[in-house]
Amino acid sequence: MSQRTKIEWTEITWNPVTGCSKISPGCKNCYAEKMAKRLQAMGQFRYRNGFLLTLQPQALNEPYHWRRSRVVFVNSMSDLFHEDVPLSYIKDVFRVMKNCPTHQFQILTKRSARLKQLAPDLEWSPNIWMGVSVENADFLFRVDHLRSVPALTRFISIEPFLGPINRLDLSGIDWVIVGGESGPGARPMKQQWVKTVKDICLKQDVPFFFKQWGGINKKRAGRLFEDREWNEMPTPTSRN
Repeated sequence: MSQRTKIEWTEITWNPVTGCSKISPGCKNCYAEKMAKRLQAMGQFRYRNGFLLTLQPQALNEPYHWRRSRVVFVNSMSDLFHEDVPLSYIKDVFRVMKNCPTHQFQILTKRSARLKQLAPDLEWSPNIWMGVSVENADFLFRVDHLRSVPALTRFISIEPFLGPINRLDLSGIDWVIVGGESGPGARPMKQQWVKTVKDICLKQDVPFFFKQWGGINKKRAGRLFEDREWNEMPTPTSRN
């Protein structure tokens, strides 16, 4: 089922797939894995397999029942472009999004190579925002993959921010989210890293959203940067 969320850059989550597997350093302290195991222990049917990847076809039609317009994070508990999610099922998800034009759907993946491979086979309606996660400079290739995707709105999530990114080409990118890791064992994010990315966004005229400092107590750490909140959002425009 869809759920309201405390994620600052969206409104609700929709999980037609649950479960995932680790592929890069950003996955080390995955919040979704911890939550899935907790829900499994509570006897939640959808998490009967814990964090093993599981298709949830009963969730596919949920957006049709939402009465008001919403901003929706798709698969907060998984990765739609995981290698074990069939293309036919991804097409089903995209079909639902296309048929619900009053909602904005935000998809985020670390599997940018598969995203690039499958993108030509998918129908990119204007209400689909496509993003990639980039935790440090070693994974900037994901941004290059994203640039090839014909989504009207493309975004980058630098969370958890694990290492400096001093050069960032934002051509064809509409939005950048930055955030530190939270929870037990959270790895620190440096202020200079944030400043560098923020300055790049300002220079290239790309909206910048600062999600959180993170840490063990992310609420106490807050989300102020340079004495203000950064809540900039993209304004979708047609591409040539």
